Amino acid sequence: MFIPERFKDGRALVIGAGKSGVACANLLAGRGFAVLLSDEKKAAELKGRLKGLSRRVKVEAGGHSPAAYACAFAVKSPGLTHASPLIRALKKKKIPIFSEIEIALAFSRAGRLLAVTGTNGKTTTATLLGAIMNAALRPKARAVVCGNVGIPASAAAPAARPGDAVVMELSSYQLEDSSCISPDAACVLNITPDHLDHHGGMAAYVAAKEKVFSSQAAGACCVFNYEDKYCRQLARRCPSKPLFFSSARSGGKLNAWAAEGRLFFKAAGREFSARPPALPGAHNLENAMCAGLMALHCGAGPAALRRAFAAFKGVEHRIEPVRTVRGISFVNDSKGTNVDSTVVALKALGGRRNVWLILGGLGKGLPYAPLLPLIKKSVKGVLTIGADAPVIEAQLAGAAPVITALTMETACREILQLGERGDIALFSPACASFDQFKDFEDRGRKFKAFVGTLK
Repeated sequence: MFIPERFKDGRALVIGAGKSGVACANLLAGRGFAVLLSDEKKAAELKGRLKGLSRRVKVEAGGHSPAAYACAFAVKSPGLTHASPLIRALKKKKIPIFSEIEIALAFSRAGRLLAVTGTNGKTTTATLLGAIMNAALRPKARAVVCGNVGIPASAAAPAARPGDAVVMELSSYQLEDSSCISPDAACVLNITPDHLDHHGGMAAYVAAKEKVFSSQAAGACCVFNYEDKYCRQLARRCPSKPLFFSSARSGGKLNAWAAEGRLFFKAAGREFSARPPALPGAHNLENAMCAGLMALHCGAGPAALRRAFAAFKGVEHRIEPVRTVRGISFVNDSKGTNVDSTVVALKALGGRRNVWLILGGLGKGLPYAPLLPLIKKSVKGVLTIGADAPVIEAQLAGAAPVITALTMETACREILQLGERGDIALFSPACASFDQFKDFEDRGRKFKAFVGTLK
């Protein structure tokens, strides 16, 4: 746990000049700390990132100087592995290393903290949860959504007032670096293999997710997906109150379930049903049940859930309708950065064999085989792009026609030539984006921009 008073006389090292690093450096400098922001990238590469950086922050680029090793404490970039020479050296010198999340929370006065993690569905769940809490709290207070959703916790959480709620989307990268997070309500939506190259294996990945609830108080709650085996295992170790949802069964010991087009809730002394948000797929029913249970635990009532569900339109880059061209519907699912996420998208859209699936990017070393049954059922053709295209083509051979498109733009043009009215062009890459794009957001926005030019 980061306790600011213990480090007031020492220099803070912030490693990495990404969005969260810059926000954290600004926060610490604003609270009176001497701050060194250190990045291995050259100064020219960092120029755009440093806009808005406080003049009180000292910056070094192109590597880490001796000053970086003489800090009182460090804040680690989530993407930096613990095998990094700098991290190993800091640990050897017994210099405390904190996550940006811990720094942000140390300066937050918010009355409630709600933390969302899982392999897939985090952004939708966190955004919907923020909408429910806003429906419950406004106009006297508000909910602030931040973290992995795109708004750095260091920029948002310290600005929250005592009556406000902070809703954080937390990735495994952020959680693994955090020693003590104690949310009033937490969740683990699901766990499937992802980021194993970073964590070194499934056990470490699951252990990182566990940190979302491992320091909770007894009066808090953590919501789990009953249909996920890892979630059921983790729930046995939960120190707070475990709550369960399911999209495959109903009643019994469950606290939320789906039936007859409605979501049923049994929690916080309430029993009621509500119409779910108008979003495709069973996964969105799960996201809504999870958000609802967390909000109920933190004081929201049925009316707030119903208002938020009715108004919610989904999030950018997640099964997002873009435009219909020549009768073909183009759908942006750039947030599909792993195979399981693409499986979810195909289940949501693949009711019949009318999908053209654009796959590829920077692979994560995981098999594409889980896509095979859905491709055979729902996909007219697979169009491959990016660095992992040869691997995808080899593993999916025979399931559907495969076209090597190389780029997203070529794939879209091919679909216009081959497709027919009623078809769906689904851009759900099942890969990271860094081989051809800045990030998944850049990838999704460029897809939408290009589709906007099609005739």
